[in-house]
Amino acid sequence: MQLIAENLACVRGGREVFADVGFALGAGEALLVTGRNGAGKSSLLRLIAGLIRRAGGTLTLAGGDAELTIGEQAHYLGHQDAIKAALTVAENLRFWCGYLGGAPKAALEPVGLADLAQLPAGYLSAGQKRRLSLARLVAIKRPLWLLDEPTSVLDETSRGRLADLMRAHLAGGGMIIAASHGPIGLERARELRMDSA
Repeated sequence: MQLIAENLACVRGGREVFADVGFALGAGEALLVTGRNGAGKSSLLRLIAGLIRRAGGTLTLAGGDAELTIGEQAHYLGHQDAIKAALTVAENLRFWCGYLGGAPKAALEPVGLADLAQLPAGYLSAGQKRRLSLARLVAIKRPLWLLDEPTSVLDETSRGRLADLMRAHLAGGGMIIAASHGPIGLERARELRMDSA
């Protein structure tokens, strides 16, 4: 499987965010998208996920399911954790598995939330909420992970858990594109530097 981007362009609010962005990412590879605030890192991830429209260029997932969009074959983890505060940790995960298809049973242990399964998600700290979002990556299989500042509110132990999850995903032939201002625990990740327009 390979994700190929050629001459991608993005316009938001009448302003060109980026243009002529290209890369090729194969199975088992990670791409770290870096650059200053406003350079288009988050917009690139949202564009790949199909959440915003391309202003130009092509995006192809060679070897993917031809019946599905790239976004349907990807996990997008943005700045918002998409958690229902009134539902328990386990209920939140079951909701997403029911909606997207998946197996919630063993997904809380790898992110260190198994002991909090029956706690309403509204009581979680910011880092715990991020870890609950990360549990979707485990429970619902997708070949492409699009991660926007995935370590931003995580402590050192949780960053290590995330790095383990990412390494396992890559070892299984998955692909990761992560936007970050700093290292995310993947030593072999290639870098795509975004420069502000």
